[in-house]
Order: sequence, then C-alpha cells, then structure tokens
Amino acid sequence: MSVFTYELNEKRVAIVTIDVPGEKMNTLRDSFADDLLVTLKQGQDDNITGMVFISGKADNFIAGADIKMLDSAEQREDALALSEMCQQAFFSMKKQPYPTVAAIHGAALGGGLEFALACDYRICTDSVLTKLGLPEVQLGLLPGGGGTQRLPKLVGIQKALEWMLTGKQIRAKQAKKAGLVNDSVPHSILLDVAAKYAMKGKAKVVQPKLDKISKLLESNPFGRNIIFKKAHDNVMKKTGGHYPAPLNIIKAVRASVELGELKAYKTEAEGFADLVMTDVSKSLRGIFFATTEMKKEYKSDDVAPVKRTAVLGGGLMGAGIAHVSAVKAGALVRIKDVAQQGVSNAMNYSYKILSKRQKRRIMSHSELQLTMNRITGGTDYTAFKHVDMVIEAVFEDLNLKQSMVADIERESREDTIFASNTSSLPISQIAEQAQRPENVIGLHYFSPVEKMPLVEIIPHEGTSQETISRTVNFARKQGKTPIVVKDKAGFYVNRILAPYVNEAANLLLAGEPIEKIDQALVEFGFPVGPLALLDEVGIDIGSKIAPILEKELGERFKAPNAFERLIDSKRLGRKTDRGFYTYEKKGKKVDESVYELLGITQSPRLNKQEIASRCVAQMLNEAARCLDEGIIASARDGDIGAIFGIGFPPFLGGPFSYMDKRGINKVCSELSTYASENVVFTPAESLMKLADSGACFYATDKVQTVLVEVPTEQAKDSVQAESDNVVAKPSSEEKPA
Repeated sequence: MSVFTYELNEKRVAIVTIDVPGEKMNTLRDSFADDLLVTLKQGQDDNITGMVFISGKADNFIAGADIKMLDSAEQREDALALSEMCQQAFFSMKKQPYPTVAAIHGAALGGGLEFALACDYRICTDSVLTKLGLPEVQLGLLPGGGGTQRLPKLVGIQKALEWMLTGKQIRAKQAKKAGLVNDSVPHSILLDVAAKYAMKGKAKVVQPKLDKISKLLESNPFGRNIIFKKAHDNVMKKTGGHYPAPLNIIKAVRASVELGELKAYKTEAEGFADLVMTDVSKSLRGIFFATTEMKKEYKSDDVAPVKRTAVLGGGLMGAGIAHVSAVKAGALVRIKDVAQQGVSNAMNYSYKILSKRQKRRIMSHSELQLTMNRITGGTDYTAFKHVDMVIEAVFEDLNLKQSMVADIERESREDTIFASNTSSLPISQIAEQAQRPENVIGLHYFSPVEKMPLVEIIPHEGTSQETISRTVNFARKQGKTPIVVKDKAGFYVNRILAPYVNEAANLLLAGEPIEKIDQALVEFGFPVGPLALLDEVGIDIGSKIAPILEKELGERFKAPNAFERLIDSKRLGRKTDRGFYTYEKKGKKVDESVYELLGITQSPRLNKQEIASRCVAQMLNEAARCLDEGIIASARDGDIGAIFGIGFPPFLGGPFSYMDKRGINKVCSELSTYASENVVFTPAESLMKLADSGACFYATDKVQTVLVEVPTEQAKDSVQAESDNVVAKPSSEEKPA
C-alpha cells in the first residue's frame, strides 16, 4: 500500500498526501523511493501544473528515516545502497518538468527535511510544532539523502555546518530568516499558499542570505579553508575524536563546494556507509531504540493526569523542577519555601531562562508572561488542597522529609502524590510514618534539572501502581526519560557514581594531580572529570550522601575522611567559588593549596589510561551489582541511566554495553588485579558467573535487546515512537549531580 495519496485540484495542481498507514509518525520506509517514483510519473502523465506534498498526520510532516532499516545493512555495501537509493529518488524530484512544493507542518527531520530540500519550494507553518533539522549526527551518522549537499547552498556553509554538527532543530521563524523555507504561514492556509507556489514554475537558484563577513569567507577558497579548519578544531575539542560523524559531515560539506556534483554526492554516500558500520553509530542507535522502548513501559491512559503541582523548597533543584513542570509539562505550579526570598529566587530562575528564549525570538513576550503566570508561591500551604502532586526538594534529612509527608497528608487531598527528590535516602524510610504510603514515591532529578534528561522513579513496596503510572506520565511530560528503580540507598545513579568518585579521591590522596585525574576521565569520554563533578555537585552534598550509602551498603562506600577538611575550610565547590578548583570570572583553575590542606605530596605514578581504568572499573562493578540485586530492571535501563544521569560516554553504549564489547572476562581480570591491592575492587559475583559461562548482559550484539526482561505487568500499553529524534549526550555545560 502506497504512502502517497494523489489528487488533482481545479488548477491541475497535484496534492499528494503523505500518510504511512497505521503509524503516528511519517517515516521514510524501504518502499518510499518506489512509491515516490510512481507518484512523480503520474504527475508527468497528467501534465500537471505543479505538485504539493503535504502530510496526512496531525502534527508531523516526515519525522525522518526508519532507523530500523539500518539494522538490515549487514555490510557496508548495503548501507551505501540505501544512501544512493535515497539520493536518486530525490534527484528524480529535481528533474521533473513541473515544480514541487513541500507543505510542512510539524517535524521535518533527517530524511524528512532532505525530502523537502529536494523540492523546489518549502512552505512551513508558524506553529510551535514545526521543527526542521538534520539530527543524524546524534545517531553517529551524516545526512545520506543529499542533505550535506543541498543545505549549504540554501543557508550557507557556516550555518549548515552548525546545524548538522549539533543536530539543531530550527523553528519556523529561524528557517525563513535563514532561507531554508520560502514562507512561514498559519496552518489554516498552508495548503492554499503551497498550491500557489506550485503554480509559479520551477524555482530559480538563489544565493544564501549571508552577512558581509560570511559572504566574504564563503566566496573564496582561502575563506572556506578558515571555516572548515575552525569547524574541525571545534569538533576535536568537544568530542576528543571519539565521534567520527562530525568529521565526515565536514568532509561531505567541503565536497559540496570543492568537487563536482557526482563526486560530492558520492563522498556523502560513502561517508554515510562508513558511519553505519561503526561501533559508535551502533551504540548511539541502540540508545535511540532503548529510549523508544522505554516509552512503552509503565504508561497508562487510565490514570488521572497531573495538572497541578507544588514544589517544596526554592533552591536550585526546586527551581529547576518548578520550571520543567510549568514550561514543559504545562502544569500549574505552587512553590513553597520557608522564606519569601526563596520563592522569589525560584520564580526568577524560570524568568531568566524564558527571557533568554524571548531574546532569541523562540517565544514572544506574551508567551513568556502566560508561562510565568503558571508559577506562584508563598511560605504557607495555600492552594495545596488543589494539587495533584507535591515534589519535595530539600536537603537530605530523614526527619525533615517525614515531617513534610505528614504536612502534605494534612494539607492536601487524599489522592495527592508525595514525590521526594531525595538522592540517597530509601523511600520506604520516608514513607515509614505516612498515613497514605501508597501515595509516596521517589522522583530523583539531576542538576541542572532543565538540561539533564534523566529522572529516577523509586516506588517503595507500598507504592500503588496508579501512583507509579501517574508519576511516569508526568515525568515524560516534563521532557524526561524516566527509569523505575528499586528502593535501596543511592538507587542506581548515585550508587554507581559514589565508588567512581571515591576512587578518584583515593588517587588524589595517593599523589595523583587533580587536573590529571579529571583529564583522564574526560579523555575517556565523560563530559567532566570526577573531581570537577564533585565541585559542581557540592563537596558538602557528597559528604552527606556518603554516610547513608556506607550505612546501608557497606564499607566499600566509605568516603575519604580527608574531605572533611575541605568542608571545614568552606571549600564546597563552585557555589563557594572554591573547592578542588577556584572559580573566577576568567574561568576555573586547580587550587594548589588543596594539596597542602589535605596533606598530599604530589607523586604521579599512573598514566591517564590507568587512572581512567581504575575509576571506571569501580562504576562497572557496582552497575553489575545493581542489576543482580534488581535495583534496575534491565541492562538497558542501566545503560540509559548512566548515560543520561552521569554522562557515561554515549559512544560506548553505557556500562553494560561497554562490558559486553570489552569482554566480561577482561573486566573481571582487571578488577581482580586491582583487588590484590584493595578489596573494594573484588569482582561482583554476577560478573564472575557471566565470565565463567561466557555469557554477556545483552542476548545479542544489538544494544536494544536486553538480558533481563521488564516484567509484563510493568509494560502495560505500547506507544509508537514519536519521532526520528535522537538522544544527545549531556554537554560539558550539562553537569549531572
């Protein structure tokens, strides 16, 4: 069955509706090229004036290519054929004697935008749903359907590189200003305007809309050399060379201006084929499949949605939670703090973020005001009788959190959910004195809340299934990827982070330099090093979590006592402008006085690879224990949690995928070697069993297939993948906590 429906209007303009049967999103499938050629031929036979392509879906044009097609590419030649087939199909559109118009409403991403680029004209709606972009880099790929060739000719080399190297999604206003689309109109007149463009005749070649400096740089070989060198240097600085796709994108774009058309398109196709076969792309595609799978779990359309929320605590975490609740989830939010200043600070937090969006013309002033009107606050429990969920975001004190549960049970409705943002305290202890323990759940965010994509959802034994479902649904509305984890101290993310950071601290106390330790882990692929991360989180916060973990989980979580000296001297990290580093306007640098304070004599003995291996080994070992204890439901959840929660290198696929690729035997051998010096490295029993049996965490080499299945009662309703969007790793500015 064709995805195209062809109709002629009274002006002999063919209106072609794109509608993939039975799917929520339009995606480019195996049969797409053949169906397109048949449709184009029909237009020739009918001697049409022009052809308009419009989506039959309510909220998307074409969300991209079907990523599953890439799994069928077992050899490089198969991937090459996919790219060449796509290129040829789009060339056919350009060769038609009549003009073609893409009428875009909603997402036009990846192959969907490449389809639109092959049309003579592009008209989009001014709706907030409309987004255009080539995000293939986030799957470790480059646009393989002519995107690297056509986009620079429309918007210029620099803008095209920026968009493709970041996977940026462009709004309608930006698209029109840059020359990506010919017009931006209200949805109600999209088809009428597109049909008028279809009667204009074939589009003439237009020059990109560039400022004087950009035009000067892009118009000559010397200037282009500067552009491509700067792009290369920036890529290497940001990725450390771990990701081959950006470099291939630069090469393909360079070919578009320096080589003939056939050679340039061949460069793109060959680059695409090479990237499809890389382990990096396979890992990133695995992350995409995993997050798509996770949308099917714990979802229930039968439970009441969370429309009104309250946040207890106006600190950075509380402010961030209030922001995503109001802005992303569209909920009404009431902030409560012990002081009015705390409420004001939290509201100002959202205002600053939204003001930046307004200045960049992503939102209007009226939209900013409407959004801010959703957030109110005070120092008492006014309006709490109307809230569906209360999210607590105060410091780690069990008595305080228990008293808050009691307050909310007194001040709110019987069905109001109490969600704790605790990072380490077991939820069962928080709910211990609750009158309605079925409403109590953990909802652990990561800082900065508006940037970090993960939340851990922690039900205790008495939490109701309805509470779990409502919390999962709300977290997704906040734009988060939730993983449901078992109720035990540290949950999953902090549980694997603590020994990793502790080992970095032990290496420091043994004489390894601060900067060397952090550089070692950044070069391994983490966004920031462990000591810099501790500065970001707050050394005092780490010191409060460590005793909880040690008490509940044992000696291996004991943090170095020397860190108390940092706290006593008010070196808490970035928030006091001093920790392992000093923070000034010029930037951060290592605080050399730390060595004297901690009684350390610098005596480097390990290379960076050895430092990284020791720290990561602790994380891998603890991740295996978490899976064995049922803290996480699957290796897949463990990989996603580590990548989205603490920035585990996405190109490695997560700790479990990484162990599979390295070989469980090698991981155990390395741990055993370190254990001869320190027993905390003793390999987890489950790791030893896997090594003995020759098994691995994933049933196949495909990252989306998990060894431990999620219980069927937890996977209630399935939903379609919402788009060809992909998952990007947290940037160095998105530091987790």
